[in-house]
Amino acid sequence: MTDTQLTLQILLSGLFFTSAIIMDLYQEKIPNKLCLLAIFCGFAINAYYAQLAGVLMASFGFGLAFILLFPTFILRILGAGDIKLMMGIGALMGPELLLSNIVYGIVAGAGTSLILIIWKTGFIGLAKTFKRYWDCIYLQSYFKPEAGEAAGEKVPYAPAFAIGWVWACSLDSNILELFFNWNQYLSLWGV
Repeated sequence: MTDTQLTLQILLSGLFFTSAIIMDLYQEKIPNKLCLLAIFCGFAINAYYAQLAGVLMASFGFGLAFILLFPTFILRILGAGDIKLMMGIGALMGPELLLSNIVYGIVAGAGTSLILIIWKTGFIGLAKTFKRYWDCIYLQSYFKPEAGEAAGEKVPYAPAFAIGWVWACSLDSNILELFFNWNQYLSLWGV
């Protein structure tokens, strides 16, 4: 993998995640056009720089994202936009970084989900959810979430996947080497 290819992959992934976060937070939807553009860029860049090996890597990343995340769509844990975005990131960055990205994104999701729920409903919504859970346990009966309750809210997951991507990139030896080379290059120019 060349430095130019890796640089393009990192910059484009960062751009796709930034766009997805903005749209997911404000519109609660990640547009198909953004996801398709990520998928197209993933296949195009990898095919251009690594020919057949690049197409295979993009295919494995794309397919792995689908295989791992589609069950979360069926269980209504993630939305279709989250899965399609990660399929694009898988096509762009490949299966290894994608797998780390998903694992770290799940870990980061615990924190981002709590922050976003508090942002949407406040601590009152969180307290209502805890009270409802207590009532369900105490009365041994299920009660549906009420309006304004934390459990009834959708939580955008693009921020969690973006944090997982940054985390995965920060541990990848090829990306760390690339950043080290950038620092050396910039220091030669006095930047």
